[in-house]
Amino acid sequence: MSAVDSRLVEAMAEQLRRRRAAARVGWKLGIGERERLGGIVVGNLTSATVLPPGAVYRSDGGDLHADAEIAVRIGTDGEINGYAAALGLVDLAGPPDDAFWAIAENVFHRAVAFGPWTEEWPGEIEAALRINDETSRSGPADADAEARLDEARRVLDAAGERLEPGDFVITGNIVQLPVRPGDRVEADLGSLGRVALEIA
Repeated sequence: MSAVDSRLVEAMAEQLRRRRAAARVGWKLGIGERERLGGIVVGNLTSATVLPPGAVYRSDGGDLHADAEIAVRIGTDGEINGYAAALGLVDLAGPPDDAFWAIAENVFHRAVAFGPWTEEWPGEIEAALRINDETSRSGPADADAEARLDEARRVLDAAGERLEPGDFVITGNIVQLPVRPGDRVEADLGSLGRVALEIA
């Protein structure tokens, strides 16, 4: 097994130094090119940025985007014991070619809401984002969550952290779209459920 890139470890250390003082929720996985330093990257989730379904997110400008994602819950044995739809909000403003900055700034994370949890994986899923009740983009949810979690464990271990029982993990965007104040955005993951937020 190859070592985790030392630049990624350094960026994670800086991210964790900046982590808000709030209750632990779990982690988010970054799979985009802008934050890539040798593979999957990991951001932290705390109660400071978790919103209830249907809540209002107050934007402070920037380049706000919504992500439809699959969330998983870690059980007492360290394996997945639950699944849910997740709607993430990210601010993609910032240096376009600075992966260290993106990771240190918590992989663009601004907020997340989770739909209802289920213990059973429902099978093949098509994920969609709806903005103001119109389906704007959809795509197949074909990611291997277990493989991504294995990569995340390596990164977290190198950074002195780990997945813990009860952690929620959002596993990377399936579809992503820009949003702006006044929008109602919904992540629809079919049989896995739906979750929406209002942008103000």
